[in-house]
Amino acid sequence: MLRRVIGWTGEVLLTLGALLLLFVAWQLWWTDVVANRDQAGIVATLEDDFARERTPAPVGADGIPEAIGEDGAFAIVRIPRFGEDYARPVIEGTGRPVLALGVGHYVGTAGPGQVGNFAVAGHRTTYGRPFHDVDRLRDGDRVVVETAATVYVYEVTSRDVVRPRDVGVIAPVPDAPGAAPTEALLTMTSCHPKYAATERFVVHGRLAATIPRAQWQPDRWLTTPAEA
Repeated sequence: MLRRVIGWTGEVLLTLGALLLLFVAWQLWWTDVVANRDQAGIVATLEDDFARERTPAPVGADGIPEAIGEDGAFAIVRIPRFGEDYARPVIEGTGRPVLALGVGHYVGTAGPGQVGNFAVAGHRTTYGRPFHDVDRLRDGDRVVVETAATVYVYEVTSRDVVRPRDVGVIAPVPDAPGAAPTEALLTMTSCHPKYAATERFVVHGRLAATIPRAQWQPDRWLTTPAEA
């Protein structure tokens, strides 16, 4: 009887181990496959819509352009440091379904190019991991946010690691709650370290250029500053 119990226990443990490995593979690999495909499709739709000769989507009182399509995307973010092909959709909200589709915009923070803090979040692992290499960003690196009417170029000014409850980083003036903003800023947040969520990696930037889409020259702006 004891041998049978030991045998059954061993089989159960092996089964659980196999299921755990399958779950890890799904979480770390398959979600990337699906999310990358979905996000690429959303970006393609946005690019097609932006390229049409029509009146751009109206901008709401909150500074956020009207969403294009049912997924809620309203902009594309491009970061040259992450590669010349890097492009992710920006969607209103930071809930789990939104972050599975791209980069999420913190509700209530400034819109692209507005005075205040345009704050966004993205996964560092799983679901396409749009901010996987956020720790590689350096001062002066460009973060480009494209909307239907205008392209906004931000430049990185600082990086930090904070606790998850330090929400002051997305205030209109980062880490100065209640202060009135006087310039257009950018904040990017993601989990830290990789494959964990005990802290948050934060990147701040400042608006460097506002360019009407008709005057947009990608070859000029989608470059990474030379290493010092």
